[in-house]
Amino acid sequence: MDAIRYIVDNGAKWRALPADFPPWETVYAVFARWNRAGVVAWIRDQLRRRIRTGAGRCPYPVTLIVDSQSVKGAFTVGQASRGYDAGKKINGRKRHIAVDTLGLPEMITVTPAEHDRPGSRPRTPLAPSPHSPPQLTQVWADSAYVGQLVTWAGERRCLALRTVSRPRGTKGFVVLPRRWRVERTIGWLMNARGNVRDYERLPQHSEAHLTWALITLMTRRLTRKGTRPNWSKKP
Repeated sequence: MDAIRYIVDNGAKWRALPADFPPWETVYAVFARWNRAGVVAWIRDQLRRRIRTGAGRCPYPVTLIVDSQSVKGAFTVGQASRGYDAGKKINGRKRHIAVDTLGLPEMITVTPAEHDRPGSRPRTPLAPSPHSPPQLTQVWADSAYVGQLVTWAGERRCLALRTVSRPRGTKGFVVLPRRWRVERTIGWLMNARGNVRDYERLPQHSEAHLTWALITLMTRRLTRKGTRPNWSKKP
């Protein structure tokens, strides 16, 4: 686990793993096997539930906040799993992040980069999956997710999709209600150098890298002595 977190946090190549860790082939094999078996998602979910119960919340959220981020893809990212986001002018992949009202990660999906509106309905974390919480009732998102996704979420998932738009006439960065929590989580992800650019050949491995970065963050919050995790603080 320390070797995997070292790779994610420092953005090093697998072959550049320091000699005091196990052989890189062994570490990579465990990384891939745990991801396929759902171990990484299980660790993330257990940490999230522990933080929520420690904060006096129900361990299972009923409200999610969704946002996305486009990042450039390295030459190791194949053409079949990369795209072009015309709005951000980025050639690479897009990360769809769903968090609870504390900003804790619930679901992460990596897809080829494209504009949110045409690709949002089948490619957001709202799509059914084994890890989707069945008790969800509503989802907050930005205006890019409106359109077919609103009807689809109501008919297929029985979810109320609500949008939070920027105030008219504002320029630059603005702290928006509810959405600031998922934007803060995305900002935290970028503290791990391995997430600044997408280097993985498989989107599933990109999702695992993002999840490991958040696992490290949640672990640090839980093990900080003398203080309680403060996930409600605004940026």
